[in-house]
Amino acid sequence: MKVEVHADFACAWCRLGLRRFERAVAAAGGEQPVELVHRPYQLSPDASEEPCSTVELMTRMIGSRDQVDAMFGEMTRLGASEGVEYRFDRTVEVNTLTAHRLMWFAEQKYPAPVRSELANAIYDAHFRDGVNIADRTQLVALAERCGLDGDGVRRFLDSEEGVAEVTGQVAEARRSGITSVPTFVFENGELLRGASTSEEILAALRRAAQ
Repeated sequence: MKVEVHADFACAWCRLGLRRFERAVAAAGGEQPVELVHRPYQLSPDASEEPCSTVELMTRMIGSRDQVDAMFGEMTRLGASEGVEYRFDRTVEVNTLTAHRLMWFAEQKYPAPVRSELANAIYDAHFRDGVNIADRTQLVALAERCGLDGDGVRRFLDSEEGVAEVTGQVAEARRSGITSVPTFVFENGELLRGASTSEEILAALRRAAQ
């Protein structure tokens, strides 16, 4: 069974959604093999590739540092309860197109376990380690640690390959009505949008398998 997920690496709920999906698949106990296909989405397609502090950016947007700290504190506690580490004090906001291109490259050339490891690595680099995920050198290093060929990744990222495909997929997702992420799309056409629980995802998996 293939399941698609439309997600953005800059979205904290997408990071949590991936963990919940993995937990749902594990809870299914191998009832049916499941392959997760990562589809790109950009919440801020016009974001700069120059990193800026997430906390500072959100404070400017909301106008209250206390409110930002409370919001991130709650997300940090929620993540910790499910084994996801958020370090918003380290996180920097950047344009996610290059990270999505890397994921697109992996989708074309590598098996599902490698792609899963890479997606988790990109999320953790962003939300836990404070890595600039628009930086090609950092992305090559991440890819190599996940078993991708570093030279091949470097050549790919230094080219324009995948730009049209990724931006086209983002545009198509918006045209199809996807406005919130994560959005999981199952083979039976069912969609789960936003902060679905592992239990809700497991139930959707079983409905799709019928």
